[in-house]
Amino acid sequence: MTPELIVEYASIVAIAILVVALLLTVYRAVVGPTLPDRIVALDMLVGIVIGFIAVIALRTGYTLYIDIAIALGLVGFLATVAFARFVLARGCVGEGEEIEPGPAPGPAPPKPVATSAAGAAAPKTAKPRKTSKPAAPSGKEAK
Repeated sequence: MTPELIVEYASIVAIAILVVALLLTVYRAVVGPTLPDRIVALDMLVGIVIGFIAVIALRTGYTLYIDIAIALGLVGFLATVAFARFVLARGCVGEGEEIEPGPAPGPAPPKPVATSAAGAAAPKTAKPRKTSKPAAPSGKEAK
């Protein structure tokens, strides 16, 4: 058995495994059930396509395919990070999960006003302001 024949058989087995992985991953990307599941499936698809490109590069001997696989890996990583940021910014959980009730978005409700014993609103007292400049002298002291 020659080394070329071993590479030939190994590449056929690798392509068969990659086809099965591709079909299962496409199923996960289509069915879901949640958005993070689909994002992970798309990231896995990028890895499987990189595997296909590597097998083709070995079979053909054309090394430019390896550079294409590296570029695809970088783009796939950036896409996964962008999808993850989208999910975090969206703040929603998957379709199959319940959303916990929380405080309504928007400004905080106003604080209650303190009332006196008679039921009238208590008067607010003004706090003295601190100034950075000393008071200017007036009259004869200024000269």
